Amino acid sequence: MHLYLPCTTLLQALTSTATKKGGLSTGDVGAVYKYKNALVDVKLDTESNIATTLTFTDIVPSTKTIASFKLPDLKSGKVEVQYFHHHASLTSAVALNETPTIDLSATIGTPTFVIGAEAGYQTSSGKLTKYTAGISVNKPDSSASIVLGDKGDTIRACYIHHYDLLKKTAFVGEIIRRFSTNENTFTVGGSYAVDSLTVVKCKLNNHGKLGAMLQHEIIPKSLVTMSSELDTRALDRTPKFGLALALKP
Repeated sequence: MHLYLPCTTLLQALTSTATKKGGLSTGDVGAVYKYKNALVDVKLDTESNIATTLTFTDIVPSTKTIASFKLPDLKSGKVEVQYFHHHASLTSAVALNETPTIDLSATIGTPTFVIGAEAGYQTSSGKLTKYTAGISVNKPDSSASIVLGDKGDTIRACYIHHYDLLKKTAFVGEIIRRFSTNENTFTVGGSYAVDSLTVVKCKLNNHGKLGAMLQHEIIPKSLVTMSSELDTRALDRTPKFGLALALKP
């Protein structure tokens, strides 16, 4: 289902999401358009905010430039430039306001081993707003990573093992340690391919948070997703529910 507009403009996707928690419902609708090497992503939410993202590929070889802003908040603009190499990538982002924050991130490695880091700098205070570093080891059927984040306050270790070539059936385990509160969070989860079009995912942590998701490909490249989250230690609370629809031609 392609909709061709003048000058080779192509409607890439239509999306819609809805979330309900208690008596409060939120949602958004969006559309993605492509024109030559430019991609325009527009979303309108239930609070009348319009979020727009403009992506330009190869203005300079091996780069991607992304500009984003949200109306009516004129100070929410941001420009991001990404550079890609066979074994490395570099990203810089600058907020478009009077006291911009500058973010930098870099990764280097191979398909089997990657190391990366990112940092944020607030120009008004002259202080670092964040710094994160991590490593990842990847194999054809598994992946493991360790990330030090939140200015060194948390460390996260994650492992995922795939049981099929399409990587739709998998087991995931994650441990997060927060040093400032001496708190540990353990999460286990998995995904299971019911058939070639349907995937079920679930996760549970040691704090009793249970999440589940059902995703079905209604037509090629177009997905409908239903999700829910429940606090098993507070069953009197209303669970969260979500629904998303993504249509791609």
